Amino acid sequence: DVNENKLDLDIDWSGVFKHAQAVSKTNPFWNELSASNPFVHDIAASNRNENNKYLSILKEKPYLFSAASSNRDSLASSGDELDIDCLLRRTSARRSGRSKSVSDFLDIVDNQRLNPHKITPQKTIASDVMWLQTDRKAYKRAWLSHRQLTRSCLDLEAMSHSPGWAQTQATDIHVVCKLNHEGGSVQLPDSDINVHVPVGHVSPGEFQEVGLKAILNPPSLFNNELSSTVSPLIELTLSNLNTREAIFLEVKVAAKVKNDPLSQVMSDIVCFLSLSKEGPFKKLQNCYTYQDTIQVKLSELSHVMYAVIAVQANKIQPPATHVWDYVHRTVSVGMYGPKYIHPSFTVVFAVFGHNYIPGKLTVCDIKKGGKNMPPVVFQLWGKHTFLLEKPQDLNISLVSCDPDFEVKMEDQSKNIKGEELKTGEMVHQQFLFSMLGCREMHFFVFLVQIKVLKSRQVTQFHVTTPDPAPKLSGIINRPKRLQNRKEIKSAPLLLIPTVKYPKFQDKTLSVSTYGVALKTVLRQNKIDYLLEYFKGDTIALLGEDKVKAIGQTKIKEWYVGVLRRKIGLVHCKNVKVISKEQAMDTADSELTTRNLVEQIALPFKKLTYIYSVVLSAVSESVYDWRALAEVLGYSHMSLDDFDDTHADKESERIAHLVKRMKEDCHANKKKRLFLYELIVALLKIDCQGLVARLTQDTIILTSAVKLGKCWRELGEKVARLTKQQIEAYEVPHQGKNGTVALETMWKPAYDFLYTWAAHYGDSYRDVLQDLQSSLDKMKNPVTKQWRELTGTLILVNCMEVLRASAFSKMEEEE
Repeated sequence: DVNENKLDLDIDWSGVFKHAQAVSKTNPFWNELSASNPFVHDIAASNRNENNKYLSILKEKPYLFSAASSNRDSLASSGDELDIDCLLRRTSARRSGRSKSVSDFLDIVDNQRLNPHKITPQKTIASDVMWLQTDRKAYKRAWLSHRQLTRSCLDLEAMSHSPGWAQTQATDIHVVCKLNHEGGSVQLPDSDINVHVPVGHVSPGEFQEVGLKAILNPPSLFNNELSSTVSPLIELTLSNLNTREAIFLEVKVAAKVKNDPLSQVMSDIVCFLSLSKEGPFKKLQNCYTYQDTIQVKLSELSHVMYAVIAVQANKIQPPATHVWDYVHRTVSVGMYGPKYIHPSFTVVFAVFGHNYIPGKLTVCDIKKGGKNMPPVVFQLWGKHTFLLEKPQDLNISLVSCDPDFEVKMEDQSKNIKGEELKTGEMVHQQFLFSMLGCREMHFFVFLVQIKVLKSRQVTQFHVTTPDPAPKLSGIINRPKRLQNRKEIKSAPLLLIPTVKYPKFQDKTLSVSTYGVALKTVLRQNKIDYLLEYFKGDTIALLGEDKVKAIGQTKIKEWYVGVLRRKIGLVHCKNVKVISKEQAMDTADSELTTRNLVEQIALPFKKLTYIYSVVLSAVSESVYDWRALAEVLGYSHMSLDDFDDTHADKESERIAHLVKRMKEDCHANKKKRLFLYELIVALLKIDCQGLVARLTQDTIILTSAVKLGKCWRELGEKVARLTKQQIEAYEVPHQGKNGTVALETMWKPAYDFLYTWAAHYGDSYRDVLQDLQSSLDKMKNPVTKQWRELTGTLILVNCMEVLRASAFSKMEEEE
């Protein structure tokens, strides 16, 4: 019965909005409504034109918003308010192509319909509709509820007409962490600001929620001749004041007192605390300072507290003129720009009076065409820290290292006054970049140079821009598996003279998603690249992508996870996905970037390769032989070590270096493997595009060798090859007897796989995934024993988390 498939609710929302059109003169919320919200525009348009291209979610499910709001399991007005258990249930097979989140909402409604004991339907009668149409507040609530849902159901095609519509985002960086009786530490992301909560801070069974937030501009009253702030204003919030132990605030500040006796006596780094952002502030006594780090004991606690660190002088004794003369003071600068580059874009150079550089910056004084624009959110592209003796005038100049881009003439050089630096506030300057001609957009490198006027001090560093914006029209028409795929490229040829490879940083991986094991999985026959775990283990998940691969018997979907310093796959159905904040004990799932690189490159120990192909690919794509030599372990080499024939071109030096390494590995076969060490080195200089290319080439070759004559079955399944087409591949490789020898059968297999992969273009991940799925489906899958293809899928799925954790966007010079 049709009626049984509907919720027992009666509001006809399309009628409500049609009525709203009719009473637009009395309804203040209808004015220009559709201009700011394409979803509402759909409703208005669908009333006039039934053949409208876009379909509103309200037309598909007019009863969607009427679910009982009093019940926790009911459908709330925003995705943030949904019961997490609902969202983790199996999603519907009839998933909408336009919006994943819409189908999640519909699944929850279906689930509640099939489990009526969980929800008490709330009858709505006709008078309620009249009430909604006449009561302005009720109408406003309904409209806002509708708008909240549309924000979680962004339509790519609608967004392409107005790309800025969906860019509503929070820019303040803050963190909230819930701790129990055992205590712990809370760190503000991308900062050296920590709160340490000791064991026994709260009673057993109780919890403490600790919140941390950094406010960029500290109070002005602490910046004068005798005082200068060296940290942002830190907002600390606590949920529970029923405490037994004090907590500790630890901050790495932008200064350290000089070692000479006068400076040690005349100045000190101190912490001030207030219960209000505006003050008054009280100087704290329980401070311990070690070089540039201060630890403060907070015993008198409040729900909200504000702390700021300052360096203060008792008095200024000549030749000193300012408190800066008593300390080694560092200045931090951040280069900010848009998320994607465009033919013309603004770059912001920001100077901070502390060493906290946020990942996003809101700038309120951007001008375009002589007019002020609304506040714009910029992304951090690069950062740098340098020592400044005293507040002095700075000259900032930006130079493009790419001939396709230039800095606007009047923006090439700008000054920042020393008096502005004394205030401790964030100071910024804007630079306008533009593209020359009608060339194809690409990322590029530019040089930032900071000159200290009245001094010879010059500091410079390079910044790499992000990629150009993706073409939305291309994304919409692509298959689902190709959507949101970030292909990672090596540096383009244009940058040969100026490429500066980032320095690899060996540190703990930054993970945002974890999984809790729902069952124990221990395998009698161990399988490479598959994790083993006990029920309750917390597994770090490296990315949200899923890998399709054969398990013991059948093909399953897997997450790439880390447990007990091992990377491998964990079956999606065996874990409950949780956020970083929900994870209690993550010690077993920690991993360093060095260990990550060494593990994800393991498949290359067993892959077949053509040396000449590898040599030419590396010599063409790497532009700095010194950078490669350092990560390969040949940092002692100099230009004198090259023959005259190899000293002219960079590509020849690279080739000579690779050949030398090959010979060294060949001489020590038991301990060294050439391709494995080369891939590890390339990952350590962030040549991910080149690694992806070598991965695809070696996998295709090794698959061809493993398949042998079975390639014919694969050709029939993957490309529906006819017997005549299979013969056409084999004819060039036939011997004198008119057949292809078994030992040379890999050649037609390679020809076929190479041609098949070429149809994917740059989408190397999809080549590897589809090849894995196709091999798994064969009668006698080679992937049952040969698991290196699975290993390379783990590699390509870990590239983004590696880049995010092991490299800053530009090389920092301390």
